[in-house]
Amino acid sequence: MNEKIVRILLFDGVCNLCNGSVHFILKRDKQEKFKFAALQSESGQILLKKYNLSNIQFDSLVYILDENYYLKSDAVLRIFRTLGGFWKLMWIFHYLPRCFRDFIYDLIAKSRYRVFGKREECMIPTPSLKKRFL
Repeated sequence: MNEKIVRILLFDGVCNLCNGSVHFILKRDKQEKFKFAALQSESGQILLKKYNLSNIQFDSLVYILDENYYLKSDAVLRIFRTLGGFWKLMWIFHYLPRCFRDFIYDLIAKSRYRVFGKREECMIPTPSLKKRFL
């Protein structure tokens, strides 16, 4: 029996950096391994509740892999590893202490709206990408 692995990326739908990251992944995910949902969407809110995560403070992307979830730098590094190819090499940073990795993640997260901007509404996927979004 060949069970399909569930990979869902929850992202801040109004963050330009987060939306750019989703487009980055979509472009490189040729095997369509990932599904996506904005943290603010109905699907995102249901998943946040399922894992007892904050549904109002969106300071981390959430990577759901089957029944486990990963936050901050752990999520980013696991996404790179799943993308494969050159990006798989980023996994080496997993050996740095999480507190250090998450400190860098938090610095970027705190300034993401100021540096990259913020949208009024969540991204609406094109018809061709709609199947990739929950």
